[in-house]
Amino acid sequence: MTVCGVVLAAGAGTRFGGPKALARTAAGESWLVLAVGTLRAAGCVPVVVVLGTGADEAEPLVPTGTVVVRVADGYRELSASVRVGLEAAAGSSAVAALVVPVDVPELPASACRRVMRRADGAALRQAAYRGRPGHPVLIGRAHWPRVAGELAGDRGAGAYLRAHGAERVECADLWHGRDRDTRD
Repeated sequence: MTVCGVVLAAGAGTRFGGPKALARTAAGESWLVLAVGTLRAAGCVPVVVVLGTGADEAEPLVPTGTVVVRVADGYRELSASVRVGLEAAAGSSAVAALVVPVDVPELPASACRRVMRRADGAALRQAAYRGRPGHPVLIGRAHWPRVAGELAGDRGAGAYLRAHGAERVECADLWHGRDRDTRD
């Protein structure tokens, strides 16, 4: 059973001060490279990167062998990124998609593997950190059309996950679970 990794990196990063697809760690490592590496280390095949704002500058950073898709101009909300990522995943033989935003550069592959455990087409799981929902999120193939149909605006799949009783998978022993919304 294969799981497709999906990196959401299309946003403008207004609070961050620029596209997070172009962000780097203090040591100079690209967040895109780290996200793709983490998903590959977790066993995701293929890995899809969704680009939007800054796509022309970000695409050369994406590791070879990664599927790159772009969100159309004017549709840079989170909902469009998730929708485009799931559409790309549908072109694979994956039974599920493991979705992560690019702004979690410290996400360990171990958290991804824990959420992916027992992945199948009906799976719906979300990492939790001391009970708070976080990333990654596993969405089984059977949910993809409904998730895409319910997405709107600058919201991800959170409402769908809550409404459909997504299993929370505690990962606080592996990582802090925080994303990076600002450069500080």
